[in-house]
Amino acid sequence: MIHTSSLSRRGLMLGLGASAGLAACGNGVGSRGGDTIDARVDSTREFLFSRYPGTQDLAAKAAGVLYIPLLTEAGFGIGGGFGRGALRINGVTVDYYAAARATIGFQIGAQQYAHALFFMTEQALGEFRRADGWAVGADARYALPDKGGSIGKETTETSPVIALVFGQSGLIAGATLSGIKYTRIIP
Repeated sequence: MIHTSSLSRRGLMLGLGASAGLAACGNGVGSRGGDTIDARVDSTREFLFSRYPGTQDLAAKAAGVLYIPLLTEAGFGIGGGFGRGALRINGVTVDYYAAARATIGFQIGAQQYAHALFFMTEQALGEFRRADGWAVGADARYALPDKGGSIGKETTETSPVIALVFGQSGLIAGATLSGIKYTRIIP
């Protein structure tokens, strides 16, 4: 009987731990989640534009921009990442999104970074908004933020999505958006 009791306690502790983890990753239903996300997006956008001025031109040419102010990843063999952000069209938030990734393989460490997806065509933006869950595909072009101003007309006309990863810190080398799934949330 003691064995069953310890299993119940262990199950209870695991359940409480999982519940706390899910609560921490919640999308803020019933809270000021949208205001918090918008404030973080504003700060990230200001940082991006002031640090890499060429990205202002890129944003002006884009049909819409998804800003994820902070994506946190951690792994020790099995890993994952999570972040929240906002899709802006003409500088106005139209939807909120969660970005999530699960990974298996050789990895040890943690990192955090911000990123922005510039949807350069109405078609790419429409496909993103209609998708139940969207992942960065082969049609995305990665650009270095400091080269934002040198992305030429031919690139913006042939690349439906341009991804910028910036503000990286942590112990896992190389941030990539491969495998991240973007899902609309209600904050």
